Amino acid sequence: MLRLIVWLPWIVGLAAMAAPHAVLSPAPVGAVRWTQGFWADRFTLSHEVVAPEMAKTLELAGNGANLVNLKIAAGLQPGEFKGNNWSDGDVYKWLEGMAHLYARTKDAKIDAQMDAVISLIAKAQQPDGYVSTNITLRGLQRWQLPKNHEMYNMGHLLAAAAAHHKATGKQSLLAIAAKVTDLLYPLLQPRPGSMAHFGAPSNVMGFLDLYRVTGDRRLLELAQILVDSRGSAPGGTDHFQTRIPLRKETQAVGHAVHATYLFASAADVAAETGEPALREAVERMWHDVASHRVYITGAVGPQDPGLTLRRDIAYEAFGADYELPNRRGYNETCANIGNALWNWRMLAMSGDAKYADAFENVLYNSMLSGMSIDGRTWFYANVHRRYGDEAKLLRNETLVRWHDTAQKPGADSYCCPPNVLRMLASLDSHAYGLSANTIWVNLYGASTLDAKGMKLVQETAYPWEGRVKLIVKAAPTGQVALRLRIPGWSGQNTLSVNGTAEAAPSAGRYVELRRRWSPGDVVELQLDMRPRLMEAHPLLETSRNQAAVMRGPLVYCLESPDLPAGVRVSEVHLPRRMQLTPKFHPALLGGVTVLEGIGVRYAERSWASLYSALRPDQPERVAVRLVPYYAWANRGVTHMTVWIPLSD
Repeated sequence: MLRLIVWLPWIVGLAAMAAPHAVLSPAPVGAVRWTQGFWADRFTLSHEVVAPEMAKTLELAGNGANLVNLKIAAGLQPGEFKGNNWSDGDVYKWLEGMAHLYARTKDAKIDAQMDAVISLIAKAQQPDGYVSTNITLRGLQRWQLPKNHEMYNMGHLLAAAAAHHKATGKQSLLAIAAKVTDLLYPLLQPRPGSMAHFGAPSNVMGFLDLYRVTGDRRLLELAQILVDSRGSAPGGTDHFQTRIPLRKETQAVGHAVHATYLFASAADVAAETGEPALREAVERMWHDVASHRVYITGAVGPQDPGLTLRRDIAYEAFGADYELPNRRGYNETCANIGNALWNWRMLAMSGDAKYADAFENVLYNSMLSGMSIDGRTWFYANVHRRYGDEAKLLRNETLVRWHDTAQKPGADSYCCPPNVLRMLASLDSHAYGLSANTIWVNLYGASTLDAKGMKLVQETAYPWEGRVKLIVKAAPTGQVALRLRIPGWSGQNTLSVNGTAEAAPSAGRYVELRRRWSPGDVVELQLDMRPRLMEAHPLLETSRNQAAVMRGPLVYCLESPDLPAGVRVSEVHLPRRMQLTPKFHPALLGGVTVLEGIGVRYAERSWASLYSALRPDQPERVAVRLVPYYAWANRGVTHMTVWIPLSD
């Protein structure tokens, strides 16, 4: 409890500290509320369905992450460890998500659930602060193998502690986190030596989340040490990004969750320290990924397994330049979320709208595809093409989403569901950003903001419609800038204040409106929501002479239930000048805007060999309906593709 006493002067009534070298900060907890529409519906789903279902699943001893291990470690019941090395960390991610939900709902049941779980963690924690049940319950020696994920587990515990205190004001989980800090600081400081390969990027984010709540400078120091230690000692591997120091790395390599978490945490450290070399490194990695290694949905990490540039074996990993296969693209949900976390931190550090675009791209597409429309089942892998059960599945890939890992033969990882929960539960804080006399509108969705003396109401049906209306309900006496993000995909836009037109805002930047605002002022923005046929770089061979379809921030796909009887997804081509008509269907897939048009069908023929002489085709017109990619696989086992062949 000694360290808790040191933390106490900082934590009582303290809002989270802003990073000194960041351009903007997320809105404080409670400052933003989704009111209706797309994200409000998913927040409600998270509160009423996702979190309760997850709580039931975590009580299953056979699930990949469970509370049973903590109960055994706490001495409350007999048994043996079941699960995987990162099981504890995934429980802590769920706990963090619950804290975000409680901060916004003040649901007493959630508060009681958190108290019960925190009591288990306190009983499971060793006297010196160590807590990782995969080691203690198996009687294994500590700190022997990085793949044992001890640091990963404790990193997510620290992040949960920060979220829990901000949500409740309680110190129960902070006390546990303080003991963890007291354990790790002498272990890693001043440099970890033999521990160089053990630090997990989730540790760095956990350290910094907690630092911004407590002000304990040791946490910032530990975050710097772990970022500096990557690649600092012999014996590293590209799989964990421990072969080459980040400041010298030229290409994103290895396990995509570890990589994106590392880049996110390094950006976090750069925002605290202002170090130019570290900032340059994460910018270099971002340009490498954006130019060579990211799917149109924001997904990353196609290889499982594969060889890196330096011939290391890596799993769930980045591939070579332009290696983005559709059918064999692994794209773990957690990796996609890692890409979002990284882009959010790049946005906060720079204020550059391209990072907000990339952040939003993941949210609407490759994050949401991991969860079913009803919030009860999950995908681990997120492929971009599927021909039903006709092709061998990837490891961790399933034909339909699964509820718990007992339904996912051959794998037992439950890391993705709580990651989606904590993102959905806290997303409102990212919708708006704050800086000196400035409010940044990062995400569009019906909501309210109350911060810096400014009260705003945002009315919109985005992403189904492009009209956004901001109404000022209260304003400070001085000038305040509203910075509205104009997405890079939006070509022709209009903007007005109180009915008077402003200059047409350019895409791919924030447009600033700085003035003294008065209650009743109205800002109206119209974004260009025309459907777009997208093509890939010519070196991306798996998508050459094909098109993907986007409207607004949404990537669309062709799925077999939406085709006429007898027509296969693989037979459909899109005319290069295809006209697509948006239509909203409130009863389809939770309510979606579909895109309808006339495509071309080239009927498949039987093949007796791998290759055949070219024969003339007999094309025919076929009605085509496209649905948002995130909504696919909610109607049983289906065929689907994001990239569709083109026809003249």
